[in-house]
Amino acid sequence: MPASKVWVTGLTVGAIAVVAALAVQADKGAKPEAAATRPTASASAQPSAGPTKPAATAVPDSSGTGRRIVYSLGEKRVWLVDASDAARRTFAVWPGTVSPDPGAYTVGTRSGDPITGSDGVKIEHVVYFAAKSGKNIAFSNAVDGSSPPPAASGTQTGGIRMKKADGSALWTFGETGTAVVVVK
Repeated sequence: MPASKVWVTGLTVGAIAVVAALAVQADKGAKPEAAATRPTASASAQPSAGPTKPAATAVPDSSGTGRRIVYSLGEKRVWLVDASDAARRTFAVWPGTVSPDPGAYTVGTRSGDPITGSDGVKIEHVVYFAAKSGKNIAFSNAVDGSSPPPAASGTQTGGIRMKKADGSALWTFGETGTAVVVVK
């Protein structure tokens, strides 16, 4: 094999090795919480249904500092925020009919054993932090993982429900004494 072909082959193999190493390194880097989807072309493409709201991932500015649970009434979303003010997890919730007022609270008591919620649903990972209108306000998840049914007309409920995995994460994070900040 002529020297020029060996030289070109060597450069090609070296370039492929560098690209492969960079791809492995990039694969080990930070992952976004939500993957962007790339539009695909098709002969039967349908028009867009309109703009979609991007997932809320930034911790609300008005939620204080330090390790805390942040609950946004308007966004129906919770953030578990570490001591460096980084959101470790965020997720959507289903609020009850009685909402806490915006402000600062503290996790008071917790109930890890399954109990029956005020709506008759078996719940677990109950983290109490407020009371209003004679109702305890608490985060929880349904034992069977279901979302809560709509409250019966006139029924007051103070439960803020979430998916089972999110309830488990909040239970682990929200020890007694943990700050809870409720924002509009």
